[in-house]
Amino acid sequence: MSGHQQRRRFQRIPFDASTELCQDDRCWPVSLLDLSLKGVLIAAPDDWDADRERPFQATVHLATDAVMRMQVELRHHEGKRLGFHCLVMDIDSISHLHRLVELNLADGVAMQCEPGELIED
Repeated sequence: MSGHQQRRRFQRIPFDASTELCQDDRCWPVSLLDLSLKGVLIAAPDDWDADRERPFQATVHLATDAVMRMQVELRHHEGKRLGFHCLVMDIDSISHLHRLVELNLADGVAMQCEPGELIED
């Protein structure tokens, strides 16, 4: 197991939803590979030319009336995969994500954290 995997405290959930990644006035439709309580993993778009040092806005459309928005930073780039760490998320997005992860986890123990713990490092 790599050091990166050993440090991971939050289980990743494979998930497919319409997702876009924006930075300033640039937006890229992206393929969401998975998400966790701490971030998202996406497939890099073909026209990827973003400033990797600056934050992004990730928007995940869960349903017609359910959207998760989070400010994220690029943490790792491995091949065509981009891993982003969540910096800031509004309370509605936290609630959507918490519920989504809860529904997908077999072990409810992981969900016993407070919502504030989801956005603090």
